[in-house]
Amino acid sequence: MGLLDKLKGELVDIIEWIDDSRSTLAWRFPRYQNEIKNGAQLIVREGQKAVFVYRGALADQFEPGHYELTTENLPILSTLQGWKHGFDSPFRSEVYFINTRPVTDIRWGTPQPVTVRDPDFKMVQVRANGLCVVKIADTEIFLKEVIGTDSAVEAAEITELLRRVISMAFSDMVLETGLGAIDLQGQQVALSEKLAEFVQERVDDEFGLAIPEMTMNISLPEEIQAAMTRGVAKGVEASGFVENVDLDKYQRAQAADAMLAAAENEGGSVMGDMMQMGMGVAMAGQMANQMTGTGAAPAAAPAAAAPGGPPPLPGQPMYHVDHGGSPGGPYNMAQMRSGIANGQVTGQTLVWTDGMAGWAAAQTVPELQAIFSAPPPMPPTNPTPPPVPPTPAT
Repeated sequence: MGLLDKLKGELVDIIEWIDDSRSTLAWRFPRYQNEIKNGAQLIVREGQKAVFVYRGALADQFEPGHYELTTENLPILSTLQGWKHGFDSPFRSEVYFINTRPVTDIRWGTPQPVTVRDPDFKMVQVRANGLCVVKIADTEIFLKEVIGTDSAVEAAEITELLRRVISMAFSDMVLETGLGAIDLQGQQVALSEKLAEFVQERVDDEFGLAIPEMTMNISLPEEIQAAMTRGVAKGVEASGFVENVDLDKYQRAQAADAMLAAAENEGGSVMGDMMQMGMGVAMAGQMANQMTGTGAAPAAAPAAAAPGGPPPLPGQPMYHVDHGGSPGGPYNMAQMRSGIANGQVTGQTLVWTDGMAGWAAAQTVPELQAIFSAPPPMPPTNPTPPPVPPTPAT
């Protein structure tokens, strides 16, 4: 190195930081024991702040702009170095550039599940994760507590710190709110803002950081989610209606369940006996068609009489029959006639079909009265005589 290059390298005349990443939070200008000459140029870009540090003490700070370093714009440094009448000779000072832009890609999660007291499931262990937005709010605190003597501070270095703080803050927030596991999951948006406040209290005066925004996703154990799913299914079954539910399929499934339950009733009942005389075959054929994708009949359409048989005639009334307080059916006239003939449907049995205002006794329905009043079938006209016993031998 020549003498001229050595002299040029001893004085710093341009101080700037060209940052091509968003992950660096602080960076120290590499002076390498060189002195800063009087009148040097300081360039601070948008999203940056320049800080002068002399012998560990924070001196002058500069917002974005272009500065010429003189005694007038270095009042604190002038006082620290004892420049009574200004300075003409070079001086020594450390210069740190602080990234004032928010870092938005810090992910966090609870390393261990947090136990929550729940009114329905007693003690539940929940987990939480999300994204955290962080930025440097107090340069002096951040310089003393985080930077120290480091030449650079990356976002990854404070990520682990924030994860520990957020995990503890989440536990404290859950304890303070007193909400159950299901309520916690249902109020995640509002609780995210509350968690940001809990974290902010732990990092502002301690590390000079600010938490402008935070997202949170609370996950429940698989057993709790399965129990919630079963609870929703029971609610749909009890109400018989929920938005976007196929009521046609629901009614057919209910009818099938009622018929199968009646068939398993060993004591016998109206619906159980009707199942035994062939109505189960009809419903089984209808369900088989649905499972194989051959088409599903509308809710008011009659069930097939037997697999492979002709479809019911259009406009044929279909009846629902009271089965101990549970509706069964629908059944066509042929099935009703068979049930009446066998005494399984009596005149007092409650029935209903489309067009009726409500349930009524079967014998009061005009279409069924003809079946009840029909005479029994005539006996055979030429009965076969009994066999003649053989004549005893003489």
